Amino acid sequence: MKLPIYAYGHPVLKKVGKPVETMDDSLKAFINDMWDTMYHASGVGLAAPQVGASKRIFVVDTVQIMDDDEKDKGIKQVFINPEKLEESGTEYAYEEGCLSIPDIRADVHRQQRIKLSYLDENFEEQTAVFEGLNARVIQHEYDHLDGVLFVERINPLKRNILRRKLDKIRKGKVKVDYPMEFV
Repeated sequence: MKLPIYAYGHPVLKKVGKPVETMDDSLKAFINDMWDTMYHASGVGLAAPQVGASKRIFVVDTVQIMDDDEKDKGIKQVFINPEKLEESGTEYAYEEGCLSIPDIRADVHRQQRIKLSYLDENFEEQTAVFEGLNARVIQHEYDHLDGVLFVERINPLKRNILRRKLDKIRKGKVKVDYPMEFV
C-alpha cells in the first residue's frame, strides 16, 4: 500500500524517532508499505517519519541508480534502530533532494564513509561500513530519525533564498506525482 509522504513543515518530521521493540506482522507490512511508497515516488531512500511514523527505521535502494561500471555497488536494505558508530573519510558536497521537500535540491556536505550497527529486515543485528553514495543516502535517512532535514545542513544563505519555496511546500502549494500529507 502506498502511504502519503509527509511534507516539510509537518511536526512528525522534527521528532526524534522511537526505537522499534519487536518484529511482528504489522511491522513487516509497514516495511513493505515503505518500499511501495518509496518506489512510487521514485526515491532511493525513505524514513518512517516521512510517512508519519515516529520510528527508527528507514529503507534504502541505491541498486536502481548505480551503473554497472561504477566502483560503488548499490544496496537494498532495511535499517531498524540504526546506530552511527563512526563517520570518516573526506567530507564532500553533493546535491541532495528529499521526497518530503519536493522540487528543492541543494549541496550538502557529508563524510564519505559511515559505519553503522542496525537490525535488518529479519531483526538480526548487523554491523557494516558504507561508502560513497550509499553512505550519503544512509546519512540523509538517518538524519530523518533524529528530526533533521537536509535543508538544515545547507549554507544559511542558500536556505534563506529557498525560504519562499519551503513556505509553499509547507502550505501544500506543490505538485507531485505521489500522495502527500500537509500540515
